[in-house]
Amino acid sequence: MIFGYARVSTSDQHLHLQTDALQAYGCVEVAQEKVSSVKERPALQHLLTRLRPGDTLVVWKLDRLGRSLKDLVTLVTGFQEQGVHFVSLQDHLDTTTAQGRLMFNLFASLAEFERDIIRERTKAGLTAARARGRQGGRPKGLSKEALSKAQAAKTLYLQQDKTVAEIGHLLGVGRGHQLPLPRSFRRAHWGECRQHPQRLA
Repeated sequence: MIFGYARVSTSDQHLHLQTDALQAYGCVEVAQEKVSSVKERPALQHLLTRLRPGDTLVVWKLDRLGRSLKDLVTLVTGFQEQGVHFVSLQDHLDTTTAQGRLMFNLFASLAEFERDIIRERTKAGLTAARARGRQGGRPKGLSKEALSKAQAAKTLYLQQDKTVAEIGHLLGVGRGHQLPLPRSFRRAHWGECRQHPQRLA
């Protein structure tokens, strides 16, 4: 059985151009969708569950089916494994022919090449960062000096005899910087700090 799939990105666009071409090709049934390619496509998902070995899925153009080259290759590879043929009218791609299969294998190779390039760039970026003394992942917590100041700030704050400005002056923390009170301490004393904003870091 020959199925067609037509999609436009917005509700104010029309499907006539695609559906007319699909019906002219011989599609017995055409699934239609008005949705962006980055969103869920329920009509396509339902159609995929109905495909059986020997069936053919036809689209007007490749970008009507796949969100990306990787997505397209994944879908068409699944069709081949299932014994389903795939045809793209405007791209002259027909996996029932040797030339069509060659074109698809070329697409698959390009998708793999794209993934390799991304991996190599990521690896090179991490290597360059390590060479400059930086490590990947989340940044570490306070340094030993900052942690020491944080503990001192906590102690002075709990004594309740100095303002934040005075504590900052004693610890050498400028007005443009936040007083390094430990985060757990801030959470535990949030209500008190809201009542006495002049004592906040």
